[in-house]
Amino acid sequence: MQLKGLVRFFAIALTLICLYQLSFTWFVRNHESAMEEKASTWLKRFPTPEQQYPGNKELQAAYNDSLNDLKKDRLQRLLDSTKDTKLAFGLTTYRGAKEKELMLGLDLQGGMSVTMEVGLDGLIKSLANFTKDASINNAIESAVSRKANSGADLITLFGEEFKKANPSAQLAPFFVTRSNGKIKIDASNDAVINYLRDQSQAAFNNTYRILRNRIDRFGVASANINPDPAKGIINVELAGVSDKERVRAYLQSTANLQFFEVYTLESKDLQSAIIAADKSIQDYLNGTKSTITASDTAKTKATASVTTTKTDTTKTATLSSVSGTDTNKTTKVDTAKNKFNQNPLLRIVQFNQPYQGENGKAVFPSALGYVQSKDTGTLNDYLALESVKNLFPSNLTFMYGKAESNDPKFKDILTLYGVKTLDNGQAELEGDHISNAAQDFDERGRIAIRMNMDKVGSNIWAKMTTRNVGKPIAIVLDNFVYSAPNVNDPITTGNSQISGNYSLKEAKDLAEILESGKLPAPAKIVQFQQVGPTLGKESVKGGGMAFLVSFIVIFALMLLYFNTAGWVANIALILNLLFTIGVLSALGFTLTAPGIAGLVLTIGMAVDTNVIIFERIKEELSKGKNYATAVNDGYRRSLSPVLDAHVTTLLTAIILAYFGLGPVLGFATTQIIGILLSLFCGILVSRLITDIYTNKNRHFEYFTGISRRIFKHAAFKFIEYRKYAYGLSAIILVLGIGSFFNGFDEGVEFAGGRSYTIKFDKPVNTDEIRDELKTVFGEAPIVKTVDTKNQVNITTSYKIKESGNNIDTEVESLLFKGVTKQLPAGTSFNTFETVYKQRSQTVLPTISDDLKSGAQKATIFAILVICLYIFIRFRDWRYSLGTIVALLHDVFVTLIVFSFLRKVVPFPLEIDQHFIAAVLTVIGFSMNDTVI
Repeated sequence: MQLKGLVRFFAIALTLICLYQLSFTWFVRNHESAMEEKASTWLKRFPTPEQQYPGNKELQAAYNDSLNDLKKDRLQRLLDSTKDTKLAFGLTTYRGAKEKELMLGLDLQGGMSVTMEVGLDGLIKSLANFTKDASINNAIESAVSRKANSGADLITLFGEEFKKANPSAQLAPFFVTRSNGKIKIDASNDAVINYLRDQSQAAFNNTYRILRNRIDRFGVASANINPDPAKGIINVELAGVSDKERVRAYLQSTANLQFFEVYTLESKDLQSAIIAADKSIQDYLNGTKSTITASDTAKTKATASVTTTKTDTTKTATLSSVSGTDTNKTTKVDTAKNKFNQNPLLRIVQFNQPYQGENGKAVFPSALGYVQSKDTGTLNDYLALESVKNLFPSNLTFMYGKAESNDPKFKDILTLYGVKTLDNGQAELEGDHISNAAQDFDERGRIAIRMNMDKVGSNIWAKMTTRNVGKPIAIVLDNFVYSAPNVNDPITTGNSQISGNYSLKEAKDLAEILESGKLPAPAKIVQFQQVGPTLGKESVKGGGMAFLVSFIVIFALMLLYFNTAGWVANIALILNLLFTIGVLSALGFTLTAPGIAGLVLTIGMAVDTNVIIFERIKEELSKGKNYATAVNDGYRRSLSPVLDAHVTTLLTAIILAYFGLGPVLGFATTQIIGILLSLFCGILVSRLITDIYTNKNRHFEYFTGISRRIFKHAAFKFIEYRKYAYGLSAIILVLGIGSFFNGFDEGVEFAGGRSYTIKFDKPVNTDEIRDELKTVFGEAPIVKTVDTKNQVNITTSYKIKESGNNIDTEVESLLFKGVTKQLPAGTSFNTFETVYKQRSQTVLPTISDDLKSGAQKATIFAILVICLYIFIRFRDWRYSLGTIVALLHDVFVTLIVFSFLRKVVPFPLEIDQHFIAAVLTVIGFSMNDTVI
């Protein structure tokens, strides 16, 4: 073999580099285990849950959660205090080793995975100066609607929709104001579209940069962020994080800070408008066309009242009435009146009453009133009616805020504000003028956020506060009112505070969000997955066991079938695995459960290479050649099929990496690295070992007694039984086509919805769970057992098309209610979330359509590329046709199993990204055999 010295150098260098790289992981694991043992020893000073609350399982569960939090906090403190401790004989510190360790994916250690879609529709509206022109807004809405089922970008779709509805209209007049001279008034529509595309690319990059900055401040040790500009999405992995609501709020906040003047009920016109709106909604619900206006209510002023309660002197009294917890009052409406939809607005909103100020003068609160969070959807529908909107001032916008009370019974109560906007719906002062922000405390000792403004912001703020002395100004972040304090004196320094009812952690997060900056294009979560640490440990155990068993079996088979030559294959196999894991660690890739599956497939590819070579050598030896000649001819003549097999498999892996997301990307990455290293180890390293051994006048044995006997009298009558094979293939073809009509079970990734994996203490009846959940959801979810009868997967599409910060919590609350009978008595919702719920995943319909489209493209593209390669390689179209038939034959077998057996086997057979990865792997290995 030529270039022996170079191969030897690379083999030794790679071995040393990979061992060095993996040593950091070993050092980190040892140090963290020692610190965890210390944390556990420290925790023993506290009583156990059973000792603390004997006989009370509810309090035991809550106390156990507190102990776990204490342990986590103690462990983190120990790790932080030892981050500069020297490890590895003083060669590195814990902090340095941590940065270089092999990172485990969420499915192996628990955490959250989030796919965020950058919403460019908001960017277009901003660049159009938030125009209210219907031609622009309708084009944006139509483009967003088409985007769900189109591969084109939003800017292109927007241009097409605008041109379709307005063939002769020009875009330039709408965008010239905010373009800073980049767009002229007479610019063509194509020039405007190119400008928007440039701005969208810049906005995507800035959104990624700001999210990267936020996550760096979030305190996650091994956060992983992968932007995909072509698809307009950003994948975020946060290992070890469990507070999903905090993650959602932190990532989805656009940091759009605004300052508004406020409408209060001191305005008689506003009171009249509310009364008129209530009557208009009532008429609408009763099917009566309403033409009432605010001016028509003058006659009813003397008898009608905006509020439904007597005058209160405290906000708590008003809160109590709307929450239904005040025992002295009732807000129920007479059944007969409710039948005719009496006072729909006044029944939903508990409007504020004035209270007596220090000088005895009536003072109206800054908020209009209070509403239960579950009623906000209905209220929004009411306020969106044209007959209702026309009753209120055109610059009035209703917004919600948090109730200013720490009482848990008011947690589901929101305040309703009416803010004054500019003509374009924006605020007079925007958060762009905030120069820095930090968590602080106000003069009353409450948690607050201190902000400093730049010169322009300070001037605007001074004018606003001067104009509104004695009146409230609403401080709004992402259309949510954080506080609306009264202005005591003009603020001319530009220094301000936001104070409200939130925790220290919430204030710290909010300050960091404001500090990192406003997102130029809002990003919303379209796919969300949470994996519990318990399931992560089980994945490590299961994946490790599968890997170990496959390795041992193949290792033994090599020796059993190829005699001493099997040691060459096994050494190449060990080096291949070492190099693959070492390269993954060195390049900063994350090892996932699908990645372990990729390693197992790498074992198969690595061994397959040596099997092909050794079988060829055995053929040469059977012809009577000596060992040196047989080995040389065997490696030379097997090179072509080995390369073809690896290239075709590599092509499928590259296509999978391009179209895949999340765990599938990890699978493909591992497979690509493994295939490339398999060529190096299987061909070059194994030949190097063989040459070194034979140069000393020795040789490896390639036969064993078993391998000689297996094919000694082999006479397989393939041609004789071809008719049976034709019949079997015809059946497979018919069933394969029939599988498309019989249907498949689409996983949550492709169908959209929410999926939960729950592990109970004992086996459960899935039919009972399905019936209970059908009652609470109003629709029957899909309930299947997973692995064992006490672990089930529940998939539901309930409210999947609705958006809001509390939708996921609402769905999980109903889920908990539906499975309560299967849980131990007294189990709390918090215990259910942390102990029994192993995994959760949310996929919105928009991303599910993208995933299905990507999967279809990946499969079709893979088949076409492989067939093209075969045609170029063998110069005969018949080989390509035969390849297509062989590939479809094998894929049809897989489809038949997943279609016709999905309701027979006791485990789920779902079509998702992992299925597509499996199909492409089948294509790759089928191609491997076909080529050889």
